[in-house]
Amino acid sequence: MRVPFSIPVRVLAGSVLGVFAGVFAFAEAAHWRSSRRRLGDCESSGVRRPRSARWSSPGVRALTAAGRNETAADSDQIIIVLGYDNRGQRPNGINRFRVRAGLRSIDPAARSTLLIFCGGAVTGRTPEALILERFARDELGFTGRTVLEEQSTTTWENIANAIPIIDRELTPATTISIVSNSYHAEKARDHLWQMRPDLARRLVRGGDYRFGEQPLVKPIAAVRGLLALRALDRENAKHAAGR
Repeated sequence: MRVPFSIPVRVLAGSVLGVFAGVFAFAEAAHWRSSRRRLGDCESSGVRRPRSARWSSPGVRALTAAGRNETAADSDQIIIVLGYDNRGQRPNGINRFRVRAGLRSIDPAARSTLLIFCGGAVTGRTPEALILERFARDELGFTGRTVLEEQSTTTWENIANAIPIIDRELTPATTISIVSNSYHAEKARDHLWQMRPDLARRLVRGGDYRFGEQPLVKPIAAVRGLLALRALDRENAKHAAGR
């Protein structure tokens, strides 16, 4: 029996590769843009504030053309690493990625660096913050200063509970980075803008985005992140209208 028509294997393979390439490009572009929104030292479509609200300090220079933050030697870094549901004692893949992203956010030229690991015992018995710190120290060899925030169970609580720690450590030249996947970090930055705009003006990019990293996770995270941020923007608009 003859098939009425058939699709050449080469054409079919090309179509499949084209779909994968399109999904890859979408995910990369989405995460790249998200990593650059709702910051304190640059303007973008995601930052809803006048240009006069920029925070400038001797400790922070403008973003370079290469897309990396240049931090002067007299600056003080605070890096907030957000935990993710962890059932056991060992960090899952998402938490391992977030710790690595937090460590690569460290600027060796900074005068001081503090990592705040956030997350309570949400799905397991051990606080996520403790799991993150153990991985950083025991497996990645980190020896710097850390503070654990072990009570939070939501992203809002992550930021709310980190604020008192930030206030204790704050100097005129402090910069703040929030590290997670790009969309979750953007959501957390939005929460800081809602709670403490004075601190949010100090926000700089962390090391959560790298081209080609986590190619299977990024498309899913991008779709979920876009939906979550649209819902957050609608909620913010309702609150603003009700004031």
